[in-house]
Amino acid sequence: MAERSTAAVDVADNSGDEPLTAEADQSTADGVAQNRERDTEIDEAQGSGGTEGPGKASPPELHSGHKLARRYRLEECVTRLDGFSSWRAVDEKLRRAVGVHILPADHSRARSVLAAARSSALLGDPRFVQVLDAVEENDLVYVVHEWLPDAAELTTLLASGPLEPHDAYQMVSQIASAMAAAHREGLAHLRLNPNAVLRTSSGQWRIRGLAVNAALRGINSDTPQRTDTESVGALLYAGLTQRWPYENDAYGLAGLPKDVGLIAPDQVRAGVHRGLSELAMRALANDGATASRHESPCTTPEELVKAIGEMPRIRPPEPAFTAPPEYQRTTYQQGTYGRPAPHPGVTQPVPAPPAPLQSRTGKALKWAVSALLIAALGLGSWQLADALMDNNKSDDTNKTQTNDGGDKNNAPKPTKTLQIQQAQEYVAKGDAQHPNDVDKTYDNKSSTYWRTASYKDGPDMKPAFKPGVGIVYDFGSEQEVSAASIGLLFGGDHTTVTLYATDSMSSSVPLTSMTKLGSVTTSGTSAKVTVAKPVKSRYVLVWFTALPYAPGDSYSDPGYKQAVTDLKFTG
Repeated sequence: MAERSTAAVDVADNSGDEPLTAEADQSTADGVAQNRERDTEIDEAQGSGGTEGPGKASPPELHSGHKLARRYRLEECVTRLDGFSSWRAVDEKLRRAVGVHILPADHSRARSVLAAARSSALLGDPRFVQVLDAVEENDLVYVVHEWLPDAAELTTLLASGPLEPHDAYQMVSQIASAMAAAHREGLAHLRLNPNAVLRTSSGQWRIRGLAVNAALRGINSDTPQRTDTESVGALLYAGLTQRWPYENDAYGLAGLPKDVGLIAPDQVRAGVHRGLSELAMRALANDGATASRHESPCTTPEELVKAIGEMPRIRPPEPAFTAPPEYQRTTYQQGTYGRPAPHPGVTQPVPAPPAPLQSRTGKALKWAVSALLIAALGLGSWQLADALMDNNKSDDTNKTQTNDGGDKNNAPKPTKTLQIQQAQEYVAKGDAQHPNDVDKTYDNKSSTYWRTASYKDGPDMKPAFKPGVGIVYDFGSEQEVSAASIGLLFGGDHTTVTLYATDSMSSSVPLTSMTKLGSVTTSGTSAKVTVAKPVKSRYVLVWFTALPYAPGDSYSDPGYKQAVTDLKFTG
């Protein structure tokens, strides 16, 4: 019987392989064109471990048009190496393109490839390319995965130049967060390089080859978290400088000059963002780099995510607007519609417009308008004089009852919406929630949100395990805060949120040293916290201590959780 499993995993990265077919140089296993570079030395430089010798079994004799499970029709072989092959195929049942990795069932790596595919399938994270089938059948082992024709490799993107600071920030944020989630489930990549990182047409970054790439090539590591963290640092380094941070050229990128060591990106290329340069060096510190400003090196993806969360948010560049072309009047508007075109060189006389209102009707109209204006002016003057007289009488009568400053003291003070400059998760205990999504709480879009993890106990959170979750907001300067309106994704019993004024965005500031501004408990999808006495503060913490129960979705399991869709402060 065939063994099958369905879920999410990446396609194998073919960098460093010498394809045996002409087509292999034109496309990859997920439908994205790439240049193939030898990277055996690169793997060793990054500490990704040794490689087993190729399996003794010979590749199965397959050809275009061959069908697997009477469903997957092979179209084009894109890689043939070490006894396995990768194909572009068609799922005839669902009528969609897919990718397939195939190797003989008696191949020395067949068991590990199946185990890797099924393990990464259980992760179910959309930031990784999805596995659709992992099968052993008819003396073959094959893994079926998504085909991404709209995605571009980082190698392709860097061919035209380095990334913009905002693009590089988004890439390292999303890749580091995805790898942190994978390592929490015990999964490593071990071949994370520019060919394994894709950007879709919607701007999302996705990773291919989680666990499967390493299994196909027999790669292992005694320090998988360190290996993947250094790889993320190398990706950021390449994105900032368009150079590979090692002496060897690879992935279409020139390596660093020999005998100079690993120098910071802002020393390689002018105009590199200082914070991102320091972040790349902290991730590469394990390979000999020196962290800037005596910052500690990042040795795990979790530490790298935390370091990214401590950075000021990098905003996207302002869009460039071009001036519209000068307005051109049509011939119809110029009054020549239907007239013969003038002969070249002949000046056309411009007819003089008729004198306005010179007819008998025009004169009568002028007299009527003049009479109406005179009547209106007289009526207006009379009403104005009458109003002034009434006002004087009222002032004389109520003179002893009025107070010069009474109206000003009783007038309500106008409120304004406070502008949020940046935000950061506040982690009192345990792990962060989703630090890269905090800016979605104030982007004025109700369709985007920051969400918490899903907890088994609730609705009140357990102080011994997790006293609460929240976000610190920075207004840029001290502002008077009077209220906060919070849009929530999940309703139910119950959500409790509290506002605190604090002195910084750091999670090292304890709650006991903060000033409590107000609190509210709700079962709906919105909450408004009102401050009894407005307080001036630059930083305000929005702190959740109770979360409602919500069903599972594509991002998390069922449990006690909450998400903030839109948040506004008024002062």
